[in-house]
Amino acid sequence: MSVGRVNGSDDDDRVFKALASPTRRRILDLLKSGTRTTGEVCAHFPELDRTTVLQHLRVLERAELVTGRKVGRERHLALAPLPIKRIHDRWIGQYARAAVELLADLDRG
Repeated sequence: MSVGRVNGSDDDDRVFKALASPTRRRILDLLKSGTRTTGEVCAHFPELDRTTVLQHLRVLERAELVTGRKVGRERHLALAPLPIKRIHDRWIGQYARAAVELLADLDRG
């Protein structure tokens, strides 16, 4: 970890970078419905060549949003939702609570 960085911020940076791409978000949406092979994921993106899809998958795996395991000659990919939950708990959850508290204050006032 670099000096001055908050614990986990490097991990958060990788997740935010991964989520910044519409293509990577589409891959995550695809994996929400279940495990897919690398070939199946590539087939869902006919507008992209296989190398490009594999590069997107590597970014998702580095962010730990996707896990892969070999089954014979195939590689099976699955969604790993824990990093998204961590982002939600750290960032979105706090803002949602603040918004609810603000609305409650307005109701009382």
